[in-house]
Amino acid sequence: MSSSTNSMIAGAGGGLVASVATCPLDVIKTKLQAQQVKSGHHSYLGIVDTVKNILRYDGIRGMYRGLGPTVLGYLPTWAIYFAVYDGIKNHFGRRLDEEASAARRVYPAAQVKGYQPLNREHPWTLHLFSAMAAGATSTLCTNPLWVIKTRFMTQSRDEQRYKHTLDAAITIYRTEGWRAFFRGLFPSLLGITHVAVQFPLYEALKKWASNGSPDALTSAQILGCSSTAKMTASIATYPHEVLRTRLQTYRRLKGPTQIPGGGDSSNRVPGVVRMAKIIIRNEGGSALYRGLSVNLVRTVPNSAVTMLTYEMLMRYLTARTAHPP
Repeated sequence: MSSSTNSMIAGAGGGLVASVATCPLDVIKTKLQAQQVKSGHHSYLGIVDTVKNILRYDGIRGMYRGLGPTVLGYLPTWAIYFAVYDGIKNHFGRRLDEEASAARRVYPAAQVKGYQPLNREHPWTLHLFSAMAAGATSTLCTNPLWVIKTRFMTQSRDEQRYKHTLDAAITIYRTEGWRAFFRGLFPSLLGITHVAVQFPLYEALKKWASNGSPDALTSAQILGCSSTAKMTASIATYPHEVLRTRLQTYRRLKGPTQIPGGGDSSNRVPGVVRMAKIIIRNEGGSALYRGLSVNLVRTVPNSAVTMLTYEMLMRYLTARTAHPP
């Protein structure tokens, strides 16, 4: 298999393992983001109460709601991501004279799915552009699955639960139409800009940690630099996640009326700006950072598991390529 194929399989494998390992944290974070009450209100559930509520009514399985569409979403996400990333990079990038001996580095990807593995040296601006374009394309193509995932994670015990991913897709389509599958797309695309924060900071941290010799960095130093850059970028761009969750869980039913108390069908689904204003007016500006602490706790193990799994798979696949049976 080619290096690109190995990278795709290893990246997808790392992302899948990380998604399973950190799914409970993702469920807690999403439920916190979806709460439409002000912090301190008697019906508001913090982190501890959210966990207790999940375990009380759904058991340990409740911590893994939405895992099915998450797993289904990873393969097309990574396949599209790598195809677009490599296509743009190879089309616009300048090929090295000695490709076989080219230095290789690990660059952060444009989404939380993991890291862009083993790229040939090109200008960092090209990697930045390629990562953002690839992230935007994969997000556009797989957004319906992430909408389904969010709906799974935020369903209350008082409503009829989806039986599985296909049932959720059919139910959403029948009751809300195809447009529902693309709610939250714009803030998702805005969130890709976190790579504009993450990537330059990652490069600066590597130079600082290595005193100008990035190739001398140890694995622990690389992991530290990447984790710090990712956490900083996540904090800077976190409000888009809350806006995305609110829009993805917004139900505008077919027919002459919306959800109870929602008005008639002439009312459009709120846009990003309007949704942000509604949240700030009703819940305060801090609501745009609801679930941030859980997200930060989730970021470090997610990155660590992704990188560890990726490295192990790459070693195995590379060995098989070099020494086929």
